[in-house]
Amino acid sequence: MASQGKKLINNPNDVVIEFIEGLVETYPGLQYLDGFPEVKVVLRADHASAMLDKVAIISGGGSGHEPAHAGFVGEGMLSAAICGEVFASPQVDAILAGIRAVTGPMGCLLIVKNYTGDRLNFGLAAEQAKSEGYKVETVIVGDDCALPPPRGIAGRRGLAGTILVHKVAGAAAAAGLSLDEVAAEAKRASEMVGTMGVALSVCTLPGQVTSDRLGPGKMELGLGIHGEPGAALADLQPVEVVVSHVLQQILSPETNYVPITRGNRVVLLVNGLGATPGMELMIAAGKAVPQLQLEHGLAVDRVYTGSFMTSLDMAGFSISIMKADEAFLQRLDAATKAPYWPVGVDGNRPPAKIPVPLPLSHSAKSDESLSRPQQLSEEGHLLEVAIEAAVNAIIDLRDNLNEWDGRVGDGDCGSTMYRGATAILEDMKKHYPLNDAAETVGEIGSSIRRVMGGTSGIIYTIFCKAACVQLKANTQSVVKSKQWAKALEASIAAVSKYGGASAGFRTLLDALIPASAVLQERLNAGDDPCTAFLLSSEAAVAGAESTKHMQAQAGRSTYVSSDILATVPDPGAMAAAAWYRAAAIAIKNNYQLHE
Repeated sequence: MASQGKKLINNPNDVVIEFIEGLVETYPGLQYLDGFPEVKVVLRADHASAMLDKVAIISGGGSGHEPAHAGFVGEGMLSAAICGEVFASPQVDAILAGIRAVTGPMGCLLIVKNYTGDRLNFGLAAEQAKSEGYKVETVIVGDDCALPPPRGIAGRRGLAGTILVHKVAGAAAAAGLSLDEVAAEAKRASEMVGTMGVALSVCTLPGQVTSDRLGPGKMELGLGIHGEPGAALADLQPVEVVVSHVLQQILSPETNYVPITRGNRVVLLVNGLGATPGMELMIAAGKAVPQLQLEHGLAVDRVYTGSFMTSLDMAGFSISIMKADEAFLQRLDAATKAPYWPVGVDGNRPPAKIPVPLPLSHSAKSDESLSRPQQLSEEGHLLEVAIEAAVNAIIDLRDNLNEWDGRVGDGDCGSTMYRGATAILEDMKKHYPLNDAAETVGEIGSSIRRVMGGTSGIIYTIFCKAACVQLKANTQSVVKSKQWAKALEASIAAVSKYGGASAGFRTLLDALIPASAVLQERLNAGDDPCTAFLLSSEAAVAGAESTKHMQAQAGRSTYVSSDILATVPDPGAMAAAAWYRAAAIAIKNNYQLHE
């Protein structure tokens, strides 16, 4: 049975904005970017001075987990937090605004919880920022210990242990370490922490009714911070029994989620999920410490108890255990002004909001440099021919792609790709600086991002932005064939990194990975570039066709039976093979690639 809960809110659509306004009024060390409603970014008020000689630490995600993440912005912790709508990943533009606002010469580290939307949106923002000249590294946190090791690419969910990673990274940055050193410490911290939650109720989304899915006298073990169903529904037990089960799950040698064994030193974090009184959290902490010491043989060096990463008004708690050493303890003990670690609220109150910064490229480049040249160079003409052939191949393939996708997905692959292809054709007439290969590829990504929705749009934008960054590393006036091959390799690596797929997962990479391998092999063997490109396109087509024999491990196809999958190739792979093959034939028919 569901019921309408009583909430202190106004318009449910404005809860995140109004939360941010109240937060910065309360804590003078915080500001927000003046970009509502699209850009919801909380940042350190002293970011201008901090960014000169320190690595910036940025995190974020969907709202509804307060105080995470905005409550952990402050000296010694986060430089900025990017706030999405409730339980929704923040937009790429908001993430980019945050990066531009707080990142200086030392670069920035993005700490991202392991959810597909967060990985993709933060990933695209990272690649865009790199293409603008920023130094960016990313650490993905997946500390969930509730569920068995998952199949496919989903991985472990990011939970409250992420807060400990924030603290380690923030202290390392405050100590003046380089970006690589800060990222290494954050990654090591993420590998040393495990978390599991227990819920006594589900959460209530703003403006919606409260579900009673659990029922009276029941609790749910291992559910997610967005109210996702957990590992098991059980009768409510005494606190010490519940705590014992959670600790055993986190520290289980069978799953080996965290490298903690008897005799180790650990940090304990007991986290309220939103509606659990401090008294109950302290009871749980009081039961957890002696169990860790006596039953598991661990030395508990630090205990943090409170609400760090909640799920709106969910009743329950999570426990995080982190393997500790002197280096980690030093980072955790380091001073911070992040208000919910917690800290005081002293200091002068600056203006509450500041302007959203423009991309560096807008100020550094003229409109003329990002428009179609009046006279195309030989390379510019060749690039135009290849682009035109590639997008026309997609336009011609639209109905087939939709038909294939209708059998294994949601039936819109062709229509989605068609929107991107037509936008590229239209934008190329006026806006692509075709004599500059790197900028042209970057602008193709911008066209795709503007019109293509869903996962395909983000993946292809990441693909283009990564290629753009690689091509910009070329110091010569002409991009040679081996540099194009490196750009393709970099694009594949970026898509795999942020999307999680690799060869054999039944995705577009099953066309592009063999194409890249053959292209590099033939170029290294001394083949002329046109022939190498054409042979690699044959490998792309063969790779796409081979997806009929693959079991899907990414996307909606993972829910389709293997019998159905065997009757149709992956639409995304077929689309990639089509545009790649068309570009190769067009180049072969027009010019030899420059060496």
